[in-house]
Amino acid sequence: MSERVMPGRADGLITLGAADALWVDLTADSAVPTAPGAFTRSPAHAPAGYVLLGGQLVATVGASGGQWSVSEIEVRRAAAELNAVRMDRQDLVRIGPFRGAPRQEGDEETPLRWRRRITGEVQERGGPEQAARREVGRPYHLAGIDWRQILVERDRDGTRRTWWLPRAVVRLLDAAEHAETQWVQAARTRRAGAAATEPPSHPWQARDTEAARQTTGSEGPTASPRPYNGELAGQLYSVLSRKPGTSRRVAGWVCAVCRGEPAAVLDHCHEHGYVRAPVCQSCNTLERPDHLYSNDIRVANRYTRLFHTDTDDWLRHWHRCPGCRARTTLPLPHLAAWTAHIACRSLRPTHRAPRGRKPCGVLRVSWTGSQNTPRSCLLTVAVDCCPSGEHRVLARVPYREAAERFRVWLAETAPAVAAAAGPDRLDGLPAQSRPVVADTSGEGLALF
Repeated sequence: MSERVMPGRADGLITLGAADALWVDLTADSAVPTAPGAFTRSPAHAPAGYVLLGGQLVATVGASGGQWSVSEIEVRRAAAELNAVRMDRQDLVRIGPFRGAPRQEGDEETPLRWRRRITGEVQERGGPEQAARREVGRPYHLAGIDWRQILVERDRDGTRRTWWLPRAVVRLLDAAEHAETQWVQAARTRRAGAAATEPPSHPWQARDTEAARQTTGSEGPTASPRPYNGELAGQLYSVLSRKPGTSRRVAGWVCAVCRGEPAAVLDHCHEHGYVRAPVCQSCNTLERPDHLYSNDIRVANRYTRLFHTDTDDWLRHWHRCPGCRARTTLPLPHLAAWTAHIACRSLRPTHRAPRGRKPCGVLRVSWTGSQNTPRSCLLTVAVDCCPSGEHRVLARVPYREAAERFRVWLAETAPAVAAAAGPDRLDGLPAQSRPVVADTSGEGLALF
């Protein structure tokens, strides 16, 4: 690195302008595109005490004359971690817009709020192309990442636009938002501690100080996310989601599936209503299909991870629901996807490809009836866009047969999960399970 991009260096600190140049230079070959102005352009705000770079938080230091600096070492460390990220532009996660999506608690929102920022910016500008043509010299970034270069827009039914980002970038931005949340909570705790050293001048100040002390708990907001060990097992989501501070508590855990990212949401079984575990946004999206119609889903390539690569993790996660575990099955949409992807795999036609043969068309599965009346429930597995037929039906599988096939496969694939399942393994199940209600709009993907 040449000295010309390092003006204002003192005791390892560099000015924000020099940090901007250093960030761009160090990440020039990164798979994740970065933007200039990471320290000096919105939404970066040095007076807040920190700047977000990728999934990292870099503290800012104030100096006389209103100048702000950052540690050169911290900038280099954040750049090295970003350069190590591998991004697959085909592995996308939908980021919006969603109708009826759960909102964060009012006192827990962070300034970044990257999903809202991207959705609001694109809607205001009319699309990614218009968003890219902002004022000259004012690139829009999030945590130093130029999201405009990798945002994918899709038309849904030709009427509604949706926006998608690579999964690796979603993980980075979620990590940045989590780091920011921890910083804000730590600052709030420091202020509360300082206020506790002197008598409050008003009664409401005493109440707020005591509430803050009870909310932060003994672990402290700066503690690293801890592994999830089943603390919420057997609880109903409808009850737990209404309790104050639930989202703050969820943020204190590591994702129970990938065990590598901070948890962001509380995943639960929509069929029985039980909490499964806290998970990150990426894992919460991974189990959803590309499209969800009324009792009709598309089985996308992501099911390769759910039922092949990371099978044990996902089966263990789904069976955290007492209802699914006692019945040794999966919720109806998941069981339908498994039936199409695993049980009917040998029936799917193939065609010649440069390297062997490739599965043909798009796999789709629909169902009639309900799992609550198994005799009337029938799964239909089909292939769309197949050369031998636009909608070629591969099989019609009764629900009971699909459930029995799954039990056999579960015992062979994940013996430990199967051994913990069965009606004799758990008492206290609800007398009547809540029936699945089809999400005909598909915007909230409520079945999942």
